[in-house]
Amino acid sequence: MDAREAGRTAGRVALVTGAGRGIGRAIAHRLSQEGLRVALVARNEAQLEDAAAECAGEALVLPADVTEPHRVDHVFAEVEAAWGPVEVLVANAGAGHSAPLERTTDADWQRMLDLNLTAPFRYLRRAVPAMRAAGWGRIVVVASVAARVGEPYIAAYTASKHGVLGLVRSAAAELARDGITVNAVCPGYVDTPMTDGTVAHIAAVSRHDEAAARQLLERKQPIGRLIMPDEVAGAVWFCVTSGAVAGQAITVDGGAVQ
Repeated sequence: MDAREAGRTAGRVALVTGAGRGIGRAIAHRLSQEGLRVALVARNEAQLEDAAAECAGEALVLPADVTEPHRVDHVFAEVEAAWGPVEVLVANAGAGHSAPLERTTDADWQRMLDLNLTAPFRYLRRAVPAMRAAGWGRIVVVASVAARVGEPYIAAYTASKHGVLGLVRSAAAELARDGITVNAVCPGYVDTPMTDGTVAHIAAVSRHDEAAARQLLERKQPIGRLIMPDEVAGAVWFCVTSGAVAGQAITVDGGAVQ
């Protein structure tokens, strides 16, 4: 970590989407612990209030569905009115979908693109002008190992995550000279409610019970366990504190994708 960069982040304004639970909540807490003011965005206001109460410093609760185009400007305007422009954007909100190709509907496909690709694009686009004007900004998209490799039964999810990694790389190339870094963090299977849903789905469509299904996911990672949300938050913090790392897909999966 560059100590000069870490020092420059104290007091800055961060916005984290999907901040009510799981990885997003861990990221919001880590940024708050490091001295940033953190705006938390998600649909569930009660979860956001709980997450904000656990933050170490100033936190702003902004209930919003990130897939609603008109809400993007409203979210940023509320942050700007309270604290000023967003300087650190973490686009974390996302969801998964699993089905064989022939049972993946147009609606399934569109939902994955809307949430995992289009929403991060809109938030990134809205954050860039103020970052350009300031000559400094940090953008981190929480993608997935599915942005790096393909697996059966997750075509729509994988396509959306491959797409958002392309967005990250192109934006990084465009914005680097403006003092703005753009990176992706690509977790494997993390101990979150989203993975709980995956475990339940595996158990429902297979002969495994939920304990055995969870072990299947743990064994996919060479370290033999699920990743913890705080470990993903640590990778995000690395991206925030480095001015020299840009356009990268930092994989946090215990060594599965090398």
